Amino acid sequence: MTASPLPTVRLKPKANARAIRHGAPWVFDNELVLDRRTKALAPGSIALLEDAERQPLALVGFNPDSRIACRVLDRAEATGIDTEWFVERIGKALAMRERLFDAPFYRLIHAEGDGMPGVVIDRFGDACVVQPNAAWADALIGPLTDALVQVTGVSTVLKSASGRARSLEGLDDVDAVLVGAAPEAAVAVPMNGATYMADLTGGQKTGLFYDQRPNHAFAQRFARGARVLDVFSHVGGFGLACLAGGAGSALAVDGSQPALDLAEEGARQSGLADRFATRRGDAFEVMTALAEAGESFDVVICDPPAFAPTKQALDAGLRAYERVARLAAGLVGEGGYLGLCSCSHAADLASFRQASTRGIGRAGRRGQLIHTGFAGPDHPMHPHLAETGYLKALFYRL
Repeated sequence: MTASPLPTVRLKPKANARAIRHGAPWVFDNELVLDRRTKALAPGSIALLEDAERQPLALVGFNPDSRIACRVLDRAEATGIDTEWFVERIGKALAMRERLFDAPFYRLIHAEGDGMPGVVIDRFGDACVVQPNAAWADALIGPLTDALVQVTGVSTVLKSASGRARSLEGLDDVDAVLVGAAPEAAVAVPMNGATYMADLTGGQKTGLFYDQRPNHAFAQRFARGARVLDVFSHVGGFGLACLAGGAGSALAVDGSQPALDLAEEGARQSGLADRFATRRGDAFEVMTALAEAGESFDVVICDPPAFAPTKQALDAGLRAYERVARLAAGLVGEGGYLGLCSCSHAADLASFRQASTRGIGRAGRRGQLIHTGFAGPDHPMHPHLAETGYLKALFYRL
């Protein structure tokens, strides 16, 4: 076998090489021989991973400054990562999305789930927002961008550098326009019969959360004629979807006025403004105030931020999810519906369901769990990586 021109990194004798051979996508720093030569490799280097016997295992993106030291990119026989490599990966991802969706609004690349570890790309018609959340992708942002334009034909590519993941990789937090010009206004995105306004430069993450699309659609099924409360609404999430499904009214609650302004614009563009209202404030305080005022809703849905983003935050996060469930359950009318969501990686489905059900019980309510939802198919899971299946949505009838 011809020697690889790439630098090599090697597993320790007790590391699980079999897991890599069977498809595991990560190698942690404590599983590697981190000698002086290896530590001297630049963050984001493309390297050949070997087992303890120096047998090639995989082509990896290497970062000596990250807890996830290696991210598996390809088979050991691959010669490197270039524009053509990105064209092939993005092309496969696009082919699936074009079968799933009839309009170009979706998550195009879902990190490990699409074979591009640490990379998130959301598409908004003629624009894409890229989050290169791993050092290898940040180092290769040029060929990645070239391939993205070549495959999709988009005229605008933006880099979003926000988020905890980049800081863990030792990367900067500087956003950039990579191709074209940043949109001067929010982009209108059609989903589930409603129009959502996505701020691609100043909004959260990439500007919109596509992952909830199937859960929005499920909520529509019991929303007809209903009075809906959408808590942690962001740009109108469940509220606008329910109105598009025939809800009588929707009240959107969020702590961000810019997000609520976008929600109101989405309601106007959807022709739903006469049935849509917003309330800015802390979600816990607003739910408490609504209860004290004797308010009741047919449908209450809560889609909070990640209360348990890490294992260290898990206990506090589960208490927060329980509190959300308790306060929200008290606002659901008899025979009404409650939707509770979690996007926390660290809280698995069983733990989240237990916390939510306990909160409902502590509100003095009984519930039937009628549906468990997850992210849509444009957010494919990597079968070896539970973190790619982060989103959970529980729907109860109380």
